[in-house]
Amino acid sequence: MSIDNIISDAVSRAVGSLYSLDCKPDDVVLQATRKDFEGDTTVVVFPWVKAARKSPVTVATEIGDFLVENEKAVKSYNAVGGFLNIVIEPLYWNSVLDHITSTDNYGKIEATENSPLVMVEYSSPNTNKPLHLGHVRNNLLGYSLSQILKACGNRVIKTNIVNDRGIHICKSMLAWKHWGEGITPEKAGKKGDHLIGDFYVLFDKHYKAEVKELMDKGMSEDEAKNQAPLMLEAREMLRRWEQKDPEVRQLWEMMNSWVYAGFDATYCRLGVDFDKIYYESDTYLEGKEKVLEGLEKGIMYRREDGSVWADLTDAGLDHKLLLRSDGTSVYMTQDIGTAKLRYQDYPIDKMIYVVGNEQNYHFQVLSLLLDRLGFKWGKDLVHFSYGMVELPEGKMKSREGTVVDADDLMDEMVNTARSVSSDLGKLDGLSTEEIEKVCETIGLGALKYFLLKVDPRKNMTFNPKESIDFNGNTGPFIQYTYARICSVMRRATDAGMTIGDYSQVIPGPRETALIKRLADYPAVVAQAGNEYSPAQVANYVYDLVKTYNQFYHDCSITGEADEAVRSLRLRLSDQTARVIASALDLLGIGVVQRM
Repeated sequence: MSIDNIISDAVSRAVGSLYSLDCKPDDVVLQATRKDFEGDTTVVVFPWVKAARKSPVTVATEIGDFLVENEKAVKSYNAVGGFLNIVIEPLYWNSVLDHITSTDNYGKIEATENSPLVMVEYSSPNTNKPLHLGHVRNNLLGYSLSQILKACGNRVIKTNIVNDRGIHICKSMLAWKHWGEGITPEKAGKKGDHLIGDFYVLFDKHYKAEVKELMDKGMSEDEAKNQAPLMLEAREMLRRWEQKDPEVRQLWEMMNSWVYAGFDATYCRLGVDFDKIYYESDTYLEGKEKVLEGLEKGIMYRREDGSVWADLTDAGLDHKLLLRSDGTSVYMTQDIGTAKLRYQDYPIDKMIYVVGNEQNYHFQVLSLLLDRLGFKWGKDLVHFSYGMVELPEGKMKSREGTVVDADDLMDEMVNTARSVSSDLGKLDGLSTEEIEKVCETIGLGALKYFLLKVDPRKNMTFNPKESIDFNGNTGPFIQYTYARICSVMRRATDAGMTIGDYSQVIPGPRETALIKRLADYPAVVAQAGNEYSPAQVANYVYDLVKTYNQFYHDCSITGEADEAVRSLRLRLSDQTARVIASALDLLGIGVVQRM
């Protein structure tokens, strides 16, 4: 049992005994003791003041006296107004460390067959271009959130919806048809998603030239954009695709297969995966069917031009288009269809969409529509709304080919990790195979940590050079500390040292601070799950590493002559490494034992 649980349980007993009040441990509010007061944790006593008919400081004092007399974990206390600052018995911290040591999967809760089933959607790429930096943040947030929710005792389904149809897909197809000359990924020596992305950029280049030519002949810009031959041809291709034209469908399937192979390679290297992938080409018709069903039930209405809408003004929103006058669907319709298929496949209790904050309004509307269409989780769906990621030089644009490609970014990160690690001598003595593994782990760890440590709701600027630093709030700093601990434990093993009894060793300030940080881990994971914030885990593990490094600097470990003290410090080191690895795993970040 953790210290917080012990104190909460003891306080609930005190309140019941002293004031005959029904107080459950979950009712007890604990918070960190202010630095200007002595104490390891603080109880807020205001909830019981009115019923006790006593002043806040009297209630705090009476509860403090009860704890000193009846709870062996409490050494002393001080009361400041309605706050009870509790000092834990120093030796008791050893039992806290023992609890951490003996707990399998410390900080995590195992799901059961009755645990809530949570579906997390992330990635959502288009099949006309490779994944870029924005997708990287999306994938890392979605995967990490899934890991954290699983650690909180939920059953989790990781899912992806691939945008594999529409005018943007036809643009790449048309460019390949006009200028591809039968090129394939194998012939080009490129990943398929990169090759298709090149044709998307090529389409835009030729399309802009046509628009300019038409404008030079006197057309307005809007007229030129609509009447450009390439755009007319792309629209015709989309129409033929929807009519299942064999030639168009064959080209579509071939080029999409190239993209999927490319995506899979990127996902694998990035360390993310999915339990189920859905495709818009399958879901958009399901969405149309559900919208027409809503039309029959009076949930939607049809306008004179034949288009179908939903009136959401009673909810403070506007009228939302769901089917165009020609019967074609919009993104909202496709999302409804995807929801229908998912609900058929899984008895979802909660649905979480990991999508950028520019889609906030979209998900307000989707939530209302799904609820009205009868999906029990629709009203409570979660839009995990995150900010955009930019580079120091500004925003990225896919059509102009100025995006930061995910594969190129990963290569750059690994190469930078190799250069920095080599300069610092951290690769000395490693085999070629070990060097490659270390550089890959450090480079991708730096990327992931830098993107995940920021509050996901905020926009951020990603600076590759800042992310790979063996000092400061970075992934490599945390990974290096883990490797340092592994080195300590190897030295101890080589010297024949074992971890013996340390129960009577009074932990010093550095040991106590480290035990406290380790004891905080389960609560941090729970809070990160409740608030959908991988950043909380990232910043916790950074604080833990800083605390360990202070301990490492001030306390001799393998050089300590007193066997009991040495045992305590070895146990602390071992458990710190364990929690570092566990926390990084929740972020999708790997560790290395030598660096």
